[in-house]
Amino acid sequence: MTETPTSSHFKENAHAALHDAPLQKALQHVRVNFIDKRAKAVARLPEFEALRDSARDIKDHTLANLDLYIEAYEARVVAAGGHVHYAMTAKDGVDIVLKLCHERGAKAVTKGKSMIAEEMGLNAALEAAGIDPIETDLGEYIIQLRGEAPSHIIAPAVHLNKEQVEADFRRVHRDLPSDRDLSQPVQLLTEARGILRDKFLSADIGVTGANFLIAETGTSIIVTNEGNGDLTQILPKVHIVLASLEKIVPTLEDASQLLRVLARSATGQDMSVYTTLSTGPRRPGDPDGPEEYHVILIDNGRSSMLGGDFEDMLRCIRCGACMNHCPIYHAVGGHAYGSVYPGPMGAVLTPSLIGVEEGGQLPNASTFCGRCEAVCPVRIPLPNMMRHWREREFERHLSPKAMRYGIGFWAFFAKRPTLYRLSTNVAMRALHWLGRAKGRFASLPFAGGWTRYRDLPAPQGATFQSQWRAKSGSVH
Repeated sequence: MTETPTSSHFKENAHAALHDAPLQKALQHVRVNFIDKRAKAVARLPEFEALRDSARDIKDHTLANLDLYIEAYEARVVAAGGHVHYAMTAKDGVDIVLKLCHERGAKAVTKGKSMIAEEMGLNAALEAAGIDPIETDLGEYIIQLRGEAPSHIIAPAVHLNKEQVEADFRRVHRDLPSDRDLSQPVQLLTEARGILRDKFLSADIGVTGANFLIAETGTSIIVTNEGNGDLTQILPKVHIVLASLEKIVPTLEDASQLLRVLARSATGQDMSVYTTLSTGPRRPGDPDGPEEYHVILIDNGRSSMLGGDFEDMLRCIRCGACMNHCPIYHAVGGHAYGSVYPGPMGAVLTPSLIGVEEGGQLPNASTFCGRCEAVCPVRIPLPNMMRHWREREFERHLSPKAMRYGIGFWAFFAKRPTLYRLSTNVAMRALHWLGRAKGRFASLPFAGGWTRYRDLPAPQGATFQSQWRAKSGSVH
């Protein structure tokens, strides 16, 4: 099994990722396809910006009244014949799943794609209990074979290329002919589909996540492009839904508006191929469906975010648009973050879940270019919240000493404008004089983090402030 990176070693993880040639090749897909597809999908929908406003308002209203909507949701689930369980921590959620599995003698569990299950560490817990967890999403199935965590919240295996997947299939699927042709993606898909069909039919329990939970009807909604979620929840006798508290929305109408921005933001589709609504267990006369329906609502730190600096993060609908457009994610991929949630949304959510002591490096993994906020379908102010985490990291003396002393040094001058202007003018003119021959510096004291990977252009002379004052003076 591949060793999982940790968030506290982001810099080391990023350095390794930058020198990983297969990873860099695979990440080109993120840079090109996701961005272009989203742009085209948005251009086809003139009301997209208005829908973003509506989606933000729906989530804000729900969070402001979350207790009432959770009570309403539970009542509707129970009325439909289902059961609702509450888990304050990830471990509590795992314990509930294991209890349900043991009471029913389950030996195999099929799983739809679920980030909250990753957050819980559910697969490892099931395996430790002698229960076989089977990932049925193609990307999740691939990384399960490799013993890896997802590198993206909607495309778990985006860090891999076709040749790597073929090698893994040949390594694991040893009962199939060794001379079979796996040179094309459709052949890899067909092989995985054939293997997973048997797993669907033999599973005792099916576990899915939920994109939305509807308080009005007690319904859970999942969106997929493969149909694996439907087979996971229809064929076994027991269906378990795992969802964090903020997945609640008031009505089906609200969910429909959120769905209109979800797929467009995530994959550039007008709608996902499958949008599946489930309400309770099988009813008398139904041709299929589970005999039992259980929903596990997981807090795991969410309630402590309500009413605070990071409440807006609970609006997230897990589309992945922020990481699709993030230059840092493009450079290092998801595993470098050492967290279930990578990219800008992970840089905010992860410290909220595991603490700034462990996750404090992640908010620094940003250029603050603002692209993440510009594309977020629910308008989460991600750069602003990353700034809040940086402030807390600095206040607790968790950032490197060199950084703290450097900021303190800069602050000394910044608080004294006259001295700041004088010193920066002297520094810029000196650097201009020293670098005038080549026009750039290959190395500079205190700038090794920059010059280790690129040259530093030499200043052209006067500072921007000086040029601005001169220009303003000439205008008047």
